[in-house]
Amino acid sequence: MSDSAQGATPGQAAKAPASDAADFAALLAKIARERDFVCHSYKEKCLRRRIAVRLRAKGIATYADYARLLESDPREYDTLLDTLTINVTKFFRNWDAFSALSRTVVPSLWKLPTDALHIWSAGCASGEEPYSLAALFHAYAVEQHDVARADRIRVLGTDIDRESLSAANRGTYPDAAFADTPKGLRAEYFSNGTPSEVDRRIRALVRFARHDLIRDPAPGGQHLIACRNVIIYFDRAAQEALFARFHAALVPGGFLVLGKVETLLGPTRNLFAPVDARERIFSRV
Repeated sequence: MSDSAQGATPGQAAKAPASDAADFAALLAKIARERDFVCHSYKEKCLRRRIAVRLRAKGIATYADYARLLESDPREYDTLLDTLTINVTKFFRNWDAFSALSRTVVPSLWKLPTDALHIWSAGCASGEEPYSLAALFHAYAVEQHDVARADRIRVLGTDIDRESLSAANRGTYPDAAFADTPKGLRAEYFSNGTPSEVDRRIRALVRFARHDLIRDPAPGGQHLIACRNVIIYFDRAAQEALFARFHAALVPGGFLVLGKVETLLGPTRNLFAPVDARERIFSRV
């Protein structure tokens, strides 16, 4: 995806609307006012690039014209917000990270003498990650002959996009969602056929809620927070604020998992210690 609308379509739609700062700001204010989606902490370059996708799709040249389209066709908001929230995920996406979790984090947390293990999948899109985490912990319980305590697994999946959360609650997925899923885990925790349904044992361990990472308080008492391939889209100030919030939300010694291209930078890197630097797994200090 290019960083501007140039070269995408012939005619007016190929002009770069990103030069009109006032109209761009007005469009963001409109989105925040009418759909409660505040974009100010997102990297501007990323926002412009993704909004340009919708301008090209509609053959529109300017942000002002696109704002008028939103007035005449409010259904376009759904597509726009889906584009802005970057809902791309799979079950067990980046298996190496889940494998590392199963070797280090899951056994460590399972030993804790607590009635509940709180796991937060922040920015969960359509739910594949929280269901994957629940399956990973449940599989460990089976391996340890400790299924009786599997009901203490409490996975919370949050996202800002209501449509994605609706899909997550339905719990049915196409074959493409399982491209990274080991065969044994798919056979054990998902139904045969297409679409495939999440097994009731896993569904019972997961709940979903709408949550704005920038504006809403973080749920506390977490033993593990997975926020992968999300913070890269925020500016540095927002990233630092999020890391501080994650630190406060984790119990002492709790774990934070980031995406493969994400890492801790700035002062908040001193709030965490690396557990597996390659797979971006850290512990709260």
